[in-house]
Amino acid sequence: MPALTADQKMVLEMVRQVAREVLWPLAPEYDRSGAFPWPQLKKLGQLGLLGMTTPEAWGGAGLDSVTWALALEEIAAADPSVAVILSVTSGLPQYMLLRFGTEAQKRKYLTPLARGEWIGAFCLTEPHVGSDPASLKTRARRVPGGWRISGVKSWVTSGGEAQVYVVMARTEAGISSFIVEKTTPGLSFGPPEEKMGLHAAHTCEVRLEEVFVPEENLLGPEGRGLAQALAGLDSGRIGIAAQAVGIARAAFEIARQYADERTQFGQKIREFQGVGFKLAEMHAQIAAARALVLEAAAKKDRGERYTLEASTAKLFASEVAVGVTRAAVQVLGGYGYHRDYRVERYYRDAKITEIYEGTSEIQKLIIARELYR
Repeated sequence: MPALTADQKMVLEMVRQVAREVLWPLAPEYDRSGAFPWPQLKKLGQLGLLGMTTPEAWGGAGLDSVTWALALEEIAAADPSVAVILSVTSGLPQYMLLRFGTEAQKRKYLTPLARGEWIGAFCLTEPHVGSDPASLKTRARRVPGGWRISGVKSWVTSGGEAQVYVVMARTEAGISSFIVEKTTPGLSFGPPEEKMGLHAAHTCEVRLEEVFVPEENLLGPEGRGLAQALAGLDSGRIGIAAQAVGIARAAFEIARQYADERTQFGQKIREFQGVGFKLAEMHAQIAAARALVLEAAAKKDRGERYTLEASTAKLFASEVAVGVTRAAVQVLGGYGYHRDYRVERYYRDAKITEIYEGTSEIQKLIIARELYR
């Protein structure tokens, strides 16, 4: 853990307070109901936490990526569903608009996103296109004044709730990125998917039927959409890795407390080597995962290439999240299987971190490629 500045400590203390007072109490209710957590997001937006790394000139807080990653960990420890919504809207649409958008696009779309007035969504995956985005079938054809887009996107986080969608579609020049507003005619949404975890973070199909997008809503040069999406995913993977660390840490803290309170055979169960060693391993894995996340975030802050570090952090942290939450359930025994103790939810929520924004297998391919650059 690097030494934090006074400003970083102040931000993180504010995040911990809102996580403890607003997110933690509501998380079980929203997991059971599956309601989208707009009240929590509005509170985070009021505090400037939905646009943490966007510069102040565009409505954000202008914070560094290290602070963003640590804040996401705190939010994920309280409610992983809120964390992934925050990670996606700030790590993908805002990042791509900031890096590739025109001044007019930033004024119109980035500013309300960074202020927390809107949230954004990222539309790359399709029903038959997941790990191979170069094969996407959604098409955009030129028409007078702009483009007409047709296709289906799947597994879109915040689909149907977000106000702004960054959509990748195939054009004559290759894959291009477009900014699509929720109210655009021809844009519709499937029902929220019934998922194993992250119930409050709605995920659905986004359907585009001859959706008209004006010329000024092409994001960056035509044909550069795949490169832009991959750059966005590098950024987003730091957020997902931080989310994974937060999930693991929260489950570990519950298990640690339980092991200190539960007595069997006349002693606390933490005194049994089988439990004590398990807790030690969990702690070491979480610390290592956090270090990898912060290394990637620091490289991003320095303006250096960080693809290798982001994929390494995402691969390791997501596997740690699954392993630690599974171990936490085991430490609690039967109570670990009960909703009142929350670790069963963290176990369910952890699994997706090995899948979205690039599966663990894809991260290994990226890492292997980057080692020989």
